[in-house]
Amino acid sequence: MTEAVFNQQKRGGIDRSITFADAQARSGNYPGVIAEMRAEIGSENVHVDFPTRLCYARDRLPWGAFHIRRGKLPFDLPVAVVAPANHEEVRTLLRLANAAQVPLIPYGAGSGVLGATLPLHGEIMLDLKRMNRILAWHEIDGMVDVQAGMNGGEFERALNQRGFICGHYPQSLRMSTVGGWAACRGAGQESTRYGKIEQLVRGMKVVLANGDDFEVRAGPPRAVGPSLQDLLVGSEGTLGVITSLSLRMFPVPARKQPLVLAYGSLAKAMQASRKMLQLELRPAIFRLHDETESRTKVRGLSGFDAHPILCFLEFHGDSRLVEAEYGLARDIALQHGAIVGSNGLFDEWERHRFQSHSVEAQAAYNYQDTIEVSAPWSRLEAMHAAMRDAVTALHSSLFFGTHWSHAYAEGACQYMTFRLPAMPDEDALVIHARLWEIVHALCFEHGGSISHHHGVGYFRSDWMAQDIGIGGLNVLRRVKKALDPHSILNPGKLGL
Repeated sequence: MTEAVFNQQKRGGIDRSITFADAQARSGNYPGVIAEMRAEIGSENVHVDFPTRLCYARDRLPWGAFHIRRGKLPFDLPVAVVAPANHEEVRTLLRLANAAQVPLIPYGAGSGVLGATLPLHGEIMLDLKRMNRILAWHEIDGMVDVQAGMNGGEFERALNQRGFICGHYPQSLRMSTVGGWAACRGAGQESTRYGKIEQLVRGMKVVLANGDDFEVRAGPPRAVGPSLQDLLVGSEGTLGVITSLSLRMFPVPARKQPLVLAYGSLAKAMQASRKMLQLELRPAIFRLHDETESRTKVRGLSGFDAHPILCFLEFHGDSRLVEAEYGLARDIALQHGAIVGSNGLFDEWERHRFQSHSVEAQAAYNYQDTIEVSAPWSRLEAMHAAMRDAVTALHSSLFFGTHWSHAYAEGACQYMTFRLPAMPDEDALVIHARLWEIVHALCFEHGGSISHHHGVGYFRSDWMAQDIGIGGLNVLRRVKKALDPHSILNPGKLGL
């Protein structure tokens, strides 16, 4: 299917969605290669029944959820779900798929929100969750080897038992896999202190489309040609299948110290935050909320009417280091007119930090979605104002709330939540599509990038060329052609 048709489907021009009944009536394809896969990894690990295939027909893309709740699939069912147990079985399955030119989608836990695992053409799903073990500990080197299908919450629990943390805490921690973190180039809520996933990955094993494989040996940074690892981190299963990772790990912090601040204006808050980050303070938690989001979190904060911008910080590490960073941050905030609030506000956020409320909104037939972008400090405030004004003009009851997190010396991630009330699909989906177009256009206008950590998947593929340049996208397409000439790995994603 051409990119133009994909675009039309997303914008509502062509509806390829099918009902559950129609999907169940479709006959499966590729019986020969599926039989070969059964022989290689066992029949119990190859699933072609309708209920299993239905479970893999969507991820957490809200646009897909809008279809599901009216009894339709956004695109198609996978033909089968195959679940290898190790690197060697992945290699065997890819050789079979490549020889038969059967498309295949690597699948972790389906927690992505941009359709990266949506089956568009009846692909086979390569479910990696059986690959869920820690392979080796390298405590002296501060690293751990882990299979790509291990659940994030289980991974963190295993590290905690040995006195370590992973440092990577997406909201989806307990419903995502470590391989998925790397595949979508994600970031956790503590990335300002510990780094995005690309800073945490120190090595990996990968299987290519034809079953060939390679390993990036774990270790400190090196200068041995271009980084093959960086080619795979963020590739979303289009260039190869990551089967295991060597990740950094950190000692459990000796101390954690939150700091709750409220500023008189967003401008003052951003000025103070930028100064903190450019002085190389390293808050593990950095969350600056606009006035709309701040009002949903305030519980009895004295002086909030005059200081309507809420900011949460938390510092980790040795007590002496934490004390120094906390003191500097507090001084900078006070110099910019902030007041210090109760840590109870932070504690309330922390209790719910891994809970997603989108399912509740969707169950109530609201239309809730999120978009995260990134931009330099010099453009963030103006970008936010432009997006807020343009988006809220689309509908009188449209909720628009924003926070800035994952902050760095150069800029930050701007994370926006949108919510429309219950209304007919034909009205809501038009507004939804227009909202996405407006936000991304204004992001480019203000010098931003269209994704900080959610990735591209299917839903953002329209904007890939504008973000990395047509020259850059053509380079990626040449790499894809060289590594996957039959385009069997997650076709139609990342604009490839």
